[in-house]
Amino acid sequence: MPTDVHQHIWPPAFVELLRTRTAPPYLDGWTLHLTGEPPYEVDPADHDVAARTALAHADGLDLALVSLSSPLGIEHLPPAEAAPLLAAFHDGALALPAPFGVWASPCLSEPETAPDAVERELRRGCAGLQLPATALLDAAGWDFCAPLLDVLTRHDKPLFVHPGTAPPTPGTPPWWPALVPYVHQMHASWFAFRAFGRARHPRLRVCFAALAGLAPLHGERFAARGGGRGEVDFDAFYETSSYGTRAVDALVRAVGIDVVVSGSDRPYASPTVPDLGAAAATHALRTVNPARLLKGATP
Repeated sequence: MPTDVHQHIWPPAFVELLRTRTAPPYLDGWTLHLTGEPPYEVDPADHDVAARTALAHADGLDLALVSLSSPLGIEHLPPAEAAPLLAAFHDGALALPAPFGVWASPCLSEPETAPDAVERELRRGCAGLQLPATALLDAAGWDFCAPLLDVLTRHDKPLFVHPGTAPPTPGTPPWWPALVPYVHQMHASWFAFRAFGRARHPRLRVCFAALAGLAPLHGERFAARGGGRGEVDFDAFYETSSYGTRAVDALVRAVGIDVVVSGSDRPYASPTVPDLGAAAATHALRTVNPARLLKGATP
């Protein structure tokens, strides 16, 4: 079952709600305005359901998991603002045709009701939960999100950690958020998971977008500074979006191929198939490993 664990589609009702807003995140026509990034011209075809469905089939996918764009910051909006946007996203994404599936997203500004809301979306068919890396940068973040992760463990569903909002950085080029704040967030959330999250959630399967900002490549420095050598965590996965053969090969050398899964971040990046020298490697990234992420099994 070839799988892409990381795509984005904005359902029509979600787009219309973004257009009713006057503060970030909002759409002015098809121009997206965020707090920490320059205005971004969205291509309407990127969110055309028929076109994207045809593209997914052309990519040979049996499953493409759609997630809320966490850099929008919707998870952290006040509940009255977040609720209609989350409802429009979940309703629209769950109604997408095959091969699409959905990651659920929570309202983190309403922690009392968020676990019940996540459970409801999982029961409706969401494959797991996505959280912004900005919510998981330290012990306090993993502790705050623990009730949501307990829901995942109870349902035997995985967590997907995705870059969150970027801070305003005047004078930087347009590519800056994706290369600096996003990568830092993924790097920090992975180390925070190692230090604080795994002990609290020993059975949780978790997938870090963008190869966790290449954090596992710092294993030698981690050991040199007293962090220990660290065994490979076979329930911690790394998604490949925006990286190619060199980065994926390096990560495989650090953590093994059993925990690397294929993801594209489409439409913001095109799918790549890293050349790891064997068809079995591609099969592992696209089929075997995503199935284990979603369903659980011994590698």
